[in-house]
Amino acid sequence: MQGVIVAETGYRVVVEIADQIKKKLQLLQPARVELLNESQLHAGPASDSHFKLTLVTDQFDGQPAVKRHQAVYKILQEELAGPVHALALHLYTPEEWESEKQVPESPQCAGKNTYKSTS
Repeated sequence: MQGVIVAETGYRVVVEIADQIKKKLQLLQPARVELLNESQLHAGPASDSHFKLTLVTDQFDGQPAVKRHQAVYKILQEELAGPVHALALHLYTPEEWESEKQVPESPQCAGKNTYKSTS
């Protein structure tokens, strides 16, 4: 299982990366946060490496998409530099979410069926 060490007191405590991401995103005071692990849709042996995030917060009011993405990247810089390979972002204000209420489907990975295990 991929994870991060959140405490060390003679033994390691590992938290799943998805839980760590959700916890950190609370800084944005989300009205809705949905994090889907889509690692199984991608080639390679990595688990907990590809995610799709839907986040709704009034903190995005008046912000263009690039500023919203930068806010999330800043919060999750440690995860993005480590175990998280890909993070699809779908970021909304509450008003935008009310009119949208659905997130686009993720595309299939082009290399999904080409990975060959060496074990």
